[in-house]
Amino acid sequence: MAAEHTAAHTGGTGGTGGGDAAEAGFAAELRAATWSDHGDNETSPYMAALVEGRLGREEYGALVVQLHHVYDALETAADAMAGDPVAARFDVPDLRRRAALEADLAYLYGPAWRDRLAPTPETAAYTARVREVATASAGGFVAHHYTRYLGDLSGGQFIGRQVQRALGVGRDDDGVAFYRFPGKPKAYKDAYRALLDTAPWDAAERAAVIAEVKVAYRLNAALTDGLGRALRVEPAA
Repeated sequence: MAAEHTAAHTGGTGGTGGGDAAEAGFAAELRAATWSDHGDNETSPYMAALVEGRLGREEYGALVVQLHHVYDALETAADAMAGDPVAARFDVPDLRRRAALEADLAYLYGPAWRDRLAPTPETAAYTARVREVATASAGGFVAHHYTRYLGDLSGGQFIGRQVQRALGVGRDDDGVAFYRFPGKPKAYKDAYRALLDTAPWDAAERAAVIAEVKVAYRLNAALTDGLGRALRVEPAA
């Protein structure tokens, strides 16, 4: 579900990582520079089991709980960065996911869903990093924002369909509201890439964004790996 690479387990638009990134713009440069960092989460036993339909309602709910912590941190950072002329452009209201996650948690756990909101150590580390860097600079904010929301618009759409089929949920978005957006994902992705291409960052600032996206990938992979260990999810035979 993180960032925009493959359309299989965790998120992406497909395509290749090659080409002249300098000519194509920063969106292509960022995608190419982080291509090799994306694979760890795709091999997570938890994510593989999720998209293969081998997890039940409780195991899926465990991911929704952890994602709520991540998006709460990101969207709190977005509020804090509302006055930043660069960061604020990326905070498109339709992309915000916290309310959708809360609707899914209410569906899965009922009105006492907040009693289930215990972060794993991996999630705590992830959200601590978001809080540290996403309000320190526009580039730090965008790095974490890009990694999550572009993934939701890309491979996250595949995951949502798989969860809906596996758990028999999804009527009126019950249980899978997180994966649903008001408009077409491609339109959001195109607009987001245009924002990346026009962000007023010099080479050093772009390099810093790329480096932080790599950190975000590692944190995202650690989150799902931790869930897999906690839930004793085994690789497919």
